[in-house]
Amino acid sequence: MSDKKIAILSSDVTGASEAARRLEKKYGGVAPEEADIVITLGGDGLMLQTLHRFMDKDVPIYGMNLGSIGFLMNEYNEENLLQRLAKAEVTRIHPLHMEVVDTCGNSHNALAINEVSLLRQTHQTAKLRISIDGKTRMEELICDGVMVATPAGSTAYNLSAQGPILPINTPLLALTPISPFRPRRWRGAILPHQARVTITVLEAKKRPVSATADTKETRNALGVTIREDKNHSALMMFDEGHNLDERILREQFLY
Repeated sequence: MSDKKIAILSSDVTGASEAARRLEKKYGGVAPEEADIVITLGGDGLMLQTLHRFMDKDVPIYGMNLGSIGFLMNEYNEENLLQRLAKAEVTRIHPLHMEVVDTCGNSHNALAINEVSLLRQTHQTAKLRISIDGKTRMEELICDGVMVATPAGSTAYNLSAQGPILPINTPLLALTPISPFRPRRWRGAILPHQARVTITVLEAKKRPVSATADTKETRNALGVTIREDKNHSALMMFDEGHNLDERILREQFLY
């Protein structure tokens, strides 16, 4: 691992920049574009930004948590970093591709590592039609919104909306409603990873809806198509014995 070039990126959380300086002094550091491994110091937000930044570059990202939740991060520890990197396990993840057509007829595309979410823009509930692989499965969902989450994102917004937790290597997606009003008891669905999800916004002018892929938002959506994109991927590194599968399993037994 000593021959691997590392870059260290820090967020603006308290102490992150100071920690980055200490690590660079101890282990060295190069510009991110020259690195074999990128280390992020902060929280899940910084990890998502970095995964997007290094999408398709086959540069693994190793996060150390200095934020709040840090589900996608490893424990922060300045000791034996090179040894931990040498033993770390690498997980390849594929993002979702979101295509949105807005009410003006414009098309917008974005990638999501965690989830694609649709949310009402005003005080009025959204009315949505859901189709899977070209077949309508729900004529009308009245709700605050709905999301499609990857296994990596299943413990994020999806979990807070009481969606299912998906093991990282499971070829599944979670379709989860946000505050559903009708059908009141619908809790969502688990879909095969190759499913193509189409969500049509009903009464789009009266009940405007935004569509967001991780942090990239499109307002006034009319129709949204979501699918897994095998043409793109990102690499995450986790300490030995603490990979994303283990974290997801552990999360299901918290109470």
